[in-house]
Amino acid sequence: MISQEMNDLITRITPGTPAGEVMRRYWQPAALSDELAGNRPVVPVRLLGEDLVLFRDSEGELGLIQRACPHRGADMCFGRLEDNGLRCPFHGWHFNRSGQCVEQPGEPEGSRMHEKIKATAYPVVEKNGIIFAYMGPGEPPAFPDLDCFRAPDTHVFAFKGLWECNWLQALEVGIDPAHASFLHRFLQDEDPEEGYGKQFRDKAADTEIPMTRLLREYPRPEISVEDTDYGMRIIALRHLDDGRTHVRVTNQIFPEAISIPMSREMIITQWHVPVDDENCYWYSMFTSFDKPVNKELMRAQRLEEHDLPSYAPKKNKTNNYGYNAEEQGALTYTGMGLDINVHDQWAVESMGAIQDRTREHLGKTDAAIIAYRRKLRAAIKALQDGEEEALPMRNGVDPTTIKGPISNDTLTSDGDWRKSYEQGDAARRAACTDWDATI
Repeated sequence: MISQEMNDLITRITPGTPAGEVMRRYWQPAALSDELAGNRPVVPVRLLGEDLVLFRDSEGELGLIQRACPHRGADMCFGRLEDNGLRCPFHGWHFNRSGQCVEQPGEPEGSRMHEKIKATAYPVVEKNGIIFAYMGPGEPPAFPDLDCFRAPDTHVFAFKGLWECNWLQALEVGIDPAHASFLHRFLQDEDPEEGYGKQFRDKAADTEIPMTRLLREYPRPEISVEDTDYGMRIIALRHLDDGRTHVRVTNQIFPEAISIPMSREMIITQWHVPVDDENCYWYSMFTSFDKPVNKELMRAQRLEEHDLPSYAPKKNKTNNYGYNAEEQGALTYTGMGLDINVHDQWAVESMGAIQDRTREHLGKTDAAIIAYRRKLRAAIKALQDGEEEALPMRNGVDPTTIKGPISNDTLTSDGDWRKSYEQGDAARRAACTDWDATI
């Protein structure tokens, strides 16, 4: 259990909060490129408790500025996209992508008042289907050289989904290797060949065992956590009855991303991005090593489960997440369908908007959650002490040298699990011929 004061410290992220200030030192996903694909590339963005508007100007460049016009607060999401910027329909004040007001057509001829007017604006960068924003002071940090950024656009599919809960409990489900044996337990095993683009629908590494069966039959993983330059490496060992050990390696990328294996040839890099204190988006980049991704199929699969433009799940608390008692008895552990995102969504939303950690009881399988909270608290303290250089990926480490990370499932018969996952990763990368995946 932790105190209410500590729970507030590590969960609340609005401007001026300690955890929010840490978040603002890192690039944050702000929108999908798909959201700007229409005839009018202007979309509202609520990020870290701030209301913003994202637009692409006539030169194709991106701008992210405050949503309330600096004149009298009108909504710039309804602005006129013209003259290489965004113009407020209320009085015609015009802003470029840096937030600078460049024209006030209703003011007296020759007025230079506009030179002193600047909307809050943040740098943005587009990478493989996601637009990232930097909302902190000073120059933005370099991006780490993660697989999802190194791979060509043809090999990466990006999507997002809204969860009505605090970002931290959303992240914590992603660094919890034990829950997959229960929350995502399937009582029947689907043919892995039919599971493209679906997590836990592959065969376990080097076996004919479906991942669904392995997770179901071996529910007590041995979990260890290693500190890394990017965050944490999480190792889950499941010891099989025949003497072999299944090794699953996942990662926490500071401050709020994870990297996990989706199948033998695809990984997921997923950010849990605070909208405000009580809502978040997960942003996922699915990265393929062996062939281009089938974006049309993967998008169609996910749009079956989400409404646009909000990207809110169709299954939610208003319809009990699609719960079906007969299904729970015969097909899935939850009775909430085959989409594991719905399972996770139920788990984290059912905790409440902000989980009351003063009443929780952590066990040995929560090793990664405990380690992450300590890392977050250390980052908060470092920033409060004026030691920004002590933050992860800023502590003497050049982010561009951070590659990977390794995220995979392997099997070992000699007990050397480290060699197993390293050799499995090396083989996968060596077979990658469409892009340079070497690390």
